[in-house]
Amino acid sequence: MSSDTPVSRVQRVRHELKRRSVEVVRVETLSPHFRSITFTGEALGDFVSSSFDDHVKFMFDEDTAEPVRRDYTPRRYDTAARELTIEFAVHSEGRAAQWAAQARPGQQVTIGGPRGSFIIPTDFDWHLLVGDETALPAINRRLEELPAGSRAIVVLQVADVADRRDLASAADIDMQWVETADAMLDAVRALDLPGGDGYAWCAGEANSMASLRRLLVEEKGMDRHAMRVAAYWKRNASAHHENLAD
Repeated sequence: MSSDTPVSRVQRVRHELKRRSVEVVRVETLSPHFRSITFTGEALGDFVSSSFDDHVKFMFDEDTAEPVRRDYTPRRYDTAARELTIEFAVHSEGRAAQWAAQARPGQQVTIGGPRGSFIIPTDFDWHLLVGDETALPAINRRLEELPAGSRAIVVLQVADVADRRDLASAADIDMQWVETADAMLDAVRALDLPGGDGYAWCAGEANSMASLRRLLVEEKGMDRHAMRVAAYWKRNASAHHENLAD
């Protein structure tokens, strides 16, 4: 086991906060309820995303009193092409989801950030990744980043089987798909977590994530510094994003 504590091994990096005007260049349907939208623009020339759980502020106006401002994970970024890809869940009735459902090349939006990055090393003995469909892009990106020889335990709550996809990784993956928040908690509760130096990253609905954090700390005995738990959304609230544990 590493002599460093988990909290000392992660790194916080601040980035210069910028707003960038970008244009839709490609739209791809990934599954019935997910669309991948790629943006381009000269303003992306100095874009930086150092961590899989970074978030950018996606912004557009609809000639209404309340412009749309929502947080999304940078799924991938191509420096040479100056292209940024974001994956949107489009089954909800939210305004950003509605925009994504009709997105087409040539449309203009604004991207803000990332404000900073929380960089979790890839060399932990094991990685626990848990979340609902809003966490799917970040978990997908993380799995792509993990090197051969690493171990990932993944529990993903995605109700529609048609939205579940193969997640590529060089790591050794133990994957579970579940349909509900309760099933997600039950799956984590049933895990026999490995020994050694591990780290848990979890994201999803606020109440579910609060319960998951308690489960990991109180039932699984994990160090609260060996996890990052984020509320990506909250039932009956809009534009909610909160880190429950660092």
